[in-house]
Amino acid sequence: MFPIDIWLAYTIASVLIVLAPGPDIVLSIARGLSQGRLAATVSGMGAGTGILIHSLAATFGLALLIQTSAAAFLALKLAGAAYLVWLGAKALFSRNLVSFAPTARRPLHAIYLAGLMSNVLNPKIGLFVLAFIPQFVSADRGSVNTQMLTYGAWLAIIAAIGLSLIGGFASVLSRWLHSRPRAVAGINIGAGITFVMTGLSAAAMKHG
Repeated sequence: MFPIDIWLAYTIASVLIVLAPGPDIVLSIARGLSQGRLAATVSGMGAGTGILIHSLAATFGLALLIQTSAAAFLALKLAGAAYLVWLGAKALFSRNLVSFAPTARRPLHAIYLAGLMSNVLNPKIGLFVLAFIPQFVSADRGSVNTQMLTYGAWLAIIAAIGLSLIGGFASVLSRWLHSRPRAVAGINIGAGITFVMTGLSAAAMKHG
């Protein structure tokens, strides 16, 4: 059902996708810088769960509904865009997405939820999963649903591990950044701009 050459190609493609700049990496790095490796890992797990949810939706038709229904697509697009823009505006104005102040530290469940929602409410992720995973699926190799779910779960695992590692590596910079408030402010501004641009890009997506 899963030929080794196809599985390897899918794994390499998935790693490259996870490494592409986007809100997931920004969140993981921000949590790693602010609260260390555990927070970065939790953020990565949230993002991975979001991908898994999109994979389940793609497998059972929700993503297809979003692709074919203008109203459903518009609703998810606007919700996701609003959430990303809100995250960006918060980072720009409060400058505490990355912060070493004790009051700025976030509980782990909130970090997980932020990672989860940044993916669940992003229509690009759902449509990407719908377009990407089927390229490696064949009805000749058994149940399509099983293949879709397995590939989706593997992408979620790769995302969770990859983002956790990236955020964990970022945590080693925290000591250096402690004494450099201007660098921290610059990171917050860059992260805020990334979220706002991603949200505006999602809002500009056209149906079909």
